[in-house]
Parts: sequence; C-alpha cells; structure tokens
Amino acid sequence: MQLICGGAGDILDHVTLQDVVTFTGSASTGRMLKQHPAIIENSVRFNMEADSLNFSMLGPEATPGSAEFGLFIREVTREMTVKAGQKCTAIRRILVPDHLTDAVVSELKLKLAAVKLGNPAVEGVKMGPLASNGQVAEVKTKLAELLKSCEVAYGNINDFEVTGADKATGAFMPAMLLHCKDGIKNNGPHDIEAFGPVSTIMGYKNTDDAIELARKGKGSLVGSVFSADNNFAREIVMGTAAWHGRLMVVNEASAAESTGHGSPLGHLVHGGPGRAGGGEEMGGIRGVKHYMQRTAVQGSPTTLTSICKEFIRGSEVKEDVIHPFRKYFEEIQIGDTLFTHRRTVTEADIVNFAGISGDFFYAHTDETSLEGSVFEKRVAHGYFIISAAAGLFVDPKKGPVLANYGLDSLRFTQPVYVGDTISVRLTCKRKTKKEKREGQIPQGVVEWDVEVKNQKGETVATETVLTLVERKEDI
Repeated sequence: MQLICGGAGDILDHVTLQDVVTFTGSASTGRMLKQHPAIIENSVRFNMEADSLNFSMLGPEATPGSAEFGLFIREVTREMTVKAGQKCTAIRRILVPDHLTDAVVSELKLKLAAVKLGNPAVEGVKMGPLASNGQVAEVKTKLAELLKSCEVAYGNINDFEVTGADKATGAFMPAMLLHCKDGIKNNGPHDIEAFGPVSTIMGYKNTDDAIELARKGKGSLVGSVFSADNNFAREIVMGTAAWHGRLMVVNEASAAESTGHGSPLGHLVHGGPGRAGGGEEMGGIRGVKHYMQRTAVQGSPTTLTSICKEFIRGSEVKEDVIHPFRKYFEEIQIGDTLFTHRRTVTEADIVNFAGISGDFFYAHTDETSLEGSVFEKRVAHGYFIISAAAGLFVDPKKGPVLANYGLDSLRFTQPVYVGDTISVRLTCKRKTKKEKREGQIPQGVVEWDVEVKNQKGETVATETVLTLVERKEDI
C-alpha cells in the first residue's frame, strides 16, 4: 500500500487491472483522475471520497434555550473553524426553520467572534491558517461566486485580527457566515464549495422544503440533524439518505456519546454518492475488501472443499476408526467425519427437558392446544435435539479437545416427535490456529459442521460447533 500526498507524477500511466486507486480530495480533481486513460482502459478499481456540500439541520422544535439548539450551534461553530474549515466533511450548508433564522445567525455570530484566529502555538488561538496562500486565493474566488446569491451575515474578508503571526504573509482567513434568503431558487450554495471557514445559512418553511434543500447538494459525505422530534428526524433520514453517505441524528440523549458531524466511523460502510465521489470509507475490516480481488470458483463440492480448505456439504467425507475428538489440532483434516449411532426420542425426554429447562411452551407440553398450529403432535424442544446430538457425537474421555467454544448458524428445519429416531453427521469444516498466549496451552479452533437427521433421512437441525483443540507444537 502506498500513500501519495500532492502530485502523483506519471504513476497513473502505469496502473493495471491488478491495482486499486483510492482518492480523497476535491470533486474536480477526482473526476479528472477517474477519466485517466489507464484507469478507463484497464478498468482499474477506483474509490473516491470527494469534498462535498454537507448539511447540518436544526429541527423546527429546537428553539433557543433547548438542548438541541445549543448542541447545533456548538457543532456548526466547531465544523466551520476546526482545520480552518478545510475538511471534506465540514458543514457547508446550515439549514434552519425560517422562524429561527435570526436567532441562529445571532448566536453563531457570538460564537464565531469568540474564536481567536492566528498561530495555533499561541495559547487561546482556536483557528489556524489555511494550507497555503494559494488556498486563500481559491477560497476568496469561491466566496465571490457565492456572494452573487448570498449576503454576508458575519465576517469581513479584508478586516480581521491575527494573533501571534504575520497577517500579511500567513495564509489566514476569517470565518465567514453567509445567508441565502431563498435556498430553493438559488443554486449557488448547493453548487459552489469554498474549501475554508465558509458556510451558508438557509431557511426552510416545512419538512418538504428541508428535504429538498438537503438533496440539492447533489451527493454528500455526511448530513446531520439536531432534533428532539424523532418523527421529524425519521422523515429527514428517509427523504435524504439516498443523497448522503452518512447521516448523524443528535438530540440531548445521544449528545454525550456523539462522535460529531465531521468524525466518520471506520466500521460504518459509507462514503457518499454523486458529487462526493460514489466511494466508501476505507476504515475497518470492511475497507480491506476493496483491496481484495474476488473470484468465483465453480466445481464439485469435493473439489471446492479441497481448493478452499473449508468443508462444503455434499463433499466426500473421511471416516476414521479414531474418534475426531481424540485427535490433536494438527491431526484433524478438513472432511474428517463421524457418523454416530442413533437415539429414539421418548415422551420422557420431552417431559424431563421441560422440567430441567423451565421451557413449558404449549407445543412441548399440551397436546390439546395443537389444533391450528404447525405441529401434528407434541414436539421435542429444539434445544433438546442439539443437546441430544452432542450426546451422540461427544467423546467423554479427557483428550485434545479442551472446551466447547460456542455454536453458529443453528437452524431447526423439521419437527421431531415422540418416537422419531435421530442420528448425527459431524464433519471438520474449518481450522484456525490461535496465537499462543503466556501460560496458555497451544491450541486452535476447529469448526464442525453438524447435521442431525431423523429415521427418514430428513434433516431436522443444522449447526456449526466450535471446539478449542490442543496443538502438539508449542509455537
């Protein structure tokens, strides 16, 4: 894996179908890279997360003094000023109810005025410079375009103070809050991104208006909703989710644990459609899949078991005179199988299991209540069946099997009645070596494919049983 910050030279000329290109940056640069001849000709996988016109919305019930109003003001202020607004997830569009516009502008002016601009090494400074003087020039150009459909609500591009640095030579820019009086008719705030401490506030009349404004960003990485009204939050999420990679809903109950509008979580599968690039967040184990080529393989179950080193039902199995639970981890092979003896289920089994477990569900204990149900007569507990199955396949003597590690994918596929006879097929499905820890017996996890059948050959239950099995080698 390689990371390149800045110009990439001619590296894209050399990409092949085996490569993956992931890009984070401006939408215009991303589109240019996506159209590179080598990427198109070789169908190179391309994951793009681009800067977008993210929104943050205040619910209509969140009036001044409410917890949600305060949280909203704090988040907008933070997202405008952290990294001087040079974040792909920064809030660019501030959507508020018409009747709260003046209150929000007034409060944001107070909060932004309290943010000291200058050298971040100086105590009290909360906002530093942009990345370069070139960036300042670019943001000013975008700001001029935005002012064709907006007006300045707070900030002065020419008159601002800088603490602990040279204003004339530093790449400093003040926080600029704009106001667009009609965000539905004017597309400027929804098309133009000034990649700095610049955000535009717009009012909405009703929920439909709010949804339309949020959508007009044409695809964003993230949107946030600050509201104590869960019905309003649901309408916004359902109306805007398809236009956003991630939506964060905040109220007083969630605020303490909220990661914030601009803090993506690696284990969430998100990126952003449209302008945001159509890619995905590359964090967490989910992100690893982008770097893995996937190939479908067809063949007989036995062949696929051999190729994949995982037992597939229908494969040939290997029986041995040695019980599989008497073998060490290294000795067990994929496909090793035990076919057990049989056991006939009795009425006493059902009665006794009900008494031990406390499960007196009518289908197990009251034959007079079965009319209209899916059962023909009293049925054995599903958990009794898998317990009885364990009794059939477990070897009771002390040996390499150290413990039951759990079970996965349990399914009850057919009812088992009094008089039915069950048997089990136990097959080694997969093996995973565990790293040895200090003071621990060397071991691995063996997954066993378990199939329980009745006297008719019908499958009545399936599961995957996991066991901890001792290893011979101490490495």
